Amino acid sequence: MNVPAFEEMTAARPEMDAISAEMNNLKSALESAQGADDEIAALQRWEELRRRISTWSSLVGLRFNQDTRNDEYRKARDYRDSISPKLTDLENQLKAKLLASAHRAEFEKKFGPQALQLWACDERAFSPEIEGEQVRISKLGAEYAELLASAEYDFKGEKLNMPGLGKYLLDDDRDTRHAAWVKRWQWFADNRETLDRQFDELTRLRHTSAIKLGLKDYVELGYLRMHRVDYNRADVERLRKQVVDEVVPLCSELIKQQAAELGIEKVMAWDEGVHDAKGSPRPHGDHDWMVKRAQEMFDEIGHGLGDFFRLMNEKGLLDLKSRDGKAGGGFCTSFPTWGVPFVFANFNGTDGDVKVFTHEMGHAFQNYSSRNQKLLDYHWPTYESAEIHSMSLEFITWPWMEKFFEDDADRFRRSHLLDSLKFIPYGTAVDHFQHLVYEKPDASPAERFEMWREMERTYLPWRDYGDVPHAGEGGWWQTQRHIYLSPFYYIDYVLAQICALQFWVRADEDRDAAMKDYVALCKRGGEAPFQQLATGAGLRSPFEPGCLEAVLTKSRDWLGAH
Repeated sequence: MNVPAFEEMTAARPEMDAISAEMNNLKSALESAQGADDEIAALQRWEELRRRISTWSSLVGLRFNQDTRNDEYRKARDYRDSISPKLTDLENQLKAKLLASAHRAEFEKKFGPQALQLWACDERAFSPEIEGEQVRISKLGAEYAELLASAEYDFKGEKLNMPGLGKYLLDDDRDTRHAAWVKRWQWFADNRETLDRQFDELTRLRHTSAIKLGLKDYVELGYLRMHRVDYNRADVERLRKQVVDEVVPLCSELIKQQAAELGIEKVMAWDEGVHDAKGSPRPHGDHDWMVKRAQEMFDEIGHGLGDFFRLMNEKGLLDLKSRDGKAGGGFCTSFPTWGVPFVFANFNGTDGDVKVFTHEMGHAFQNYSSRNQKLLDYHWPTYESAEIHSMSLEFITWPWMEKFFEDDADRFRRSHLLDSLKFIPYGTAVDHFQHLVYEKPDASPAERFEMWREMERTYLPWRDYGDVPHAGEGGWWQTQRHIYLSPFYYIDYVLAQICALQFWVRADEDRDAAMKDYVALCKRGGEAPFQQLATGAGLRSPFEPGCLEAVLTKSRDWLGAH
């Protein structure tokens, strides 16, 4: 397929009357089908429609994130969000027909059982009755994203947005870091009333949606929407215990080691991201310099990564520079019409640029590798599986870090491993917090702040915010976008981090075998649920007792923590 440059990509806005007519024709085709072949033909027509709509939706969302101040982009996003529940309802009607088909066995033989499991979740997780709630949830999520994108800070003689201030949060000078933290969190304190109001309404809307669907609470609905078909709440609770028993003590030990490295009595919150007395390692060049070295790196890694990155760069499928009006964070989206992904990030001159970039490129490579899967449902895996590819590529690229950090490469690798280990309890805390929130949807803002403080006491017992406003009161969670925008999308990172660390161990032992398994995993896309994909790639399921043993042993050895 000839892939156009991103700036030339367009997608017609779907009009609901035309889409409804097309979907109703497909439904009629399924009802009048004479056998499995007729039903599969209707399914393949639906596939083409889904790909067109998905491409349009991705372009709309991406362009808004690229410029949140653009009224045209905002209107397009609002239209997309307003019709999304209607599209979901029409899709679910088709899915219900396929799920109830007398030819289900033929579907499974041709496409595998995973799509049907995903569709069953989708059908259970939506009804036209909750359309109003879904539209309002989308609008509130957009308001939250716009609010964060609007943050401005006067600091060190500069006018900075939130990603721009990030470089000072990791500054080599401790006083500068502290001042940047105070500045950052004062904005959250000043906007607390709005942030509390937005989340309170989001929580109530989500809970109401779950009740209307006949579910106990939004936790049940959240699991359905995350397509968790091969693990449940009890599995996650067991994983939490492993994290508290095995990872938290190691991280507490590493924090003490960090204090000694930094020559300070106690590691404060603003010190956690700086791991030695030389300060945080930073890339030794600007955006263009990094992109050039990334091309060299991917060419040397091989396995198709070099040609893929060249395509991404030449077609303008990378947006990595931070700028005013651009939404924060990093993500990867895709355009199934052309079979290519797009990477969005905000470089700010810190080591996070390399981590976010390699992370999102892992997503992109997986999506590109599985672009020829038979169903759109398999172009991406479920979220926890998708994060394996991204987090693993962060570690797979370790031998090439000299290209970005030169003689600071070992310092970067050490910092990356430390941050990855400390992320496991943090990510578990975020997930546990969301369970508490949605199990008690009528909690007050003050009670939610106390819930987060309890999570920090359990999973991050070393954390001390000192005199930093808002965060020290239990408000840290309000900067974690997933909690507002993508509920229950966080334990996924923990599960994937454990898998990625296993890839790190394996690549050190037999790099060629590890790379072959990694590429094969990328090609599988979402054709199977999480635990099948993980074990199929030679990894142990994170829910398996003792799965952390080899990873933590190697980490202790590598870091000299005994």
